Amino acid sequence: MHVHALGWFGLAVAILALITVDIVGHVRKPHAPTLKESTWWSIGYVLLGLAFGLIIWGVYGGQFAGEYYAGFLTEKALSLDNLFVFIIIMSSFRVPRNYQQKALLSGIIIALVLRLVFILVGAALIERFTWIFFIFGAWLLWTAFSQAREGVGGEDEHEEEEYHENSFVKLMRRVFPVTDGFIGDKFLHRHGGRTYLTPMLLVVFALGTADLMFAFDSIPAIFGLTHEPYLVFASNAFALLGLRQLYFLIERLLERLVYLNYGLAAILAFIGMKLVFHAMHENTLPFLNGGEGIHWAPEIGILPSLSFIIVTIVVTVVTSLLKSRSMALKDAPDTHVLEKEKPARTFD
Repeated sequence: MHVHALGWFGLAVAILALITVDIVGHVRKPHAPTLKESTWWSIGYVLLGLAFGLIIWGVYGGQFAGEYYAGFLTEKALSLDNLFVFIIIMSSFRVPRNYQQKALLSGIIIALVLRLVFILVGAALIERFTWIFFIFGAWLLWTAFSQAREGVGGEDEHEEEEYHENSFVKLMRRVFPVTDGFIGDKFLHRHGGRTYLTPMLLVVFALGTADLMFAFDSIPAIFGLTHEPYLVFASNAFALLGLRQLYFLIERLLERLVYLNYGLAAILAFIGMKLVFHAMHENTLPFLNGGEGIHWAPEIGILPSLSFIIVTIVVTVVTSLLKSRSMALKDAPDTHVLEKEKPARTFD
């Protein structure tokens, strides 16, 4: 797939336009979005991501469109795990709800830049060293195991987690003076001849650097579905840009996705094995089969991959909601018993 410079330029323009719309339409006037607003904007971002796939289909064909859609859906599913951490970060810093949109958007912009660097480095490594797929595959299999193990911990695990500042944010606190509290939605505050950082800026850095940790899982996963840096970045960009409104839409729904860890584990394990099989076909390691490709390993096409991802997401969501509903009914008080316990009315 050869992407002309105009293709990258068009993608950059689209991303910058969406960020500008967010800044002008939402962040400039601090407010907590309503459920209706979050719903429509979340749907809009999903439709934009799907529409971009149709453009890929028309320009580059169905194969690459399928690779993009598989990457987009995978990134969208994996981003749900990001939201758990984002919620914890927001709660730990006690970010006023009116300023959360600005913090999220700024953090996402940092994440996009860092992910672009990560993708370009990953693409360069893949082009030079095909054995890197063994490492990516092994890492995803380990991550899948870790996700499944977290799921065994119970449905309330995410609620019990506490946020611990990463080394970068701790360094910022040690090196620079920080105000005691939020100064509106300002990132910097000038007082007494000194410039202070505000907790708002630390929140943004915390969100951006926390997302980078997730990129170590999601980007190798998408490279397992497509080797095209353009499609990897596009799928990341459209999934991340919709994350801000999705945060406000499902922050309370997330606790009902009790099987999310298992669904993500299944997707990561599937892509991990796909990467390992691909690495076996492209093998150049002299100590493995004499440096020759191992052709008995199956090559999994994009259509089976896309189908598996869609089915896994649907099954995960449906079974999670059914389980949550049964748990809610089980915990609900028995209205018939309460009715019987009511004292009889007396009439004078």
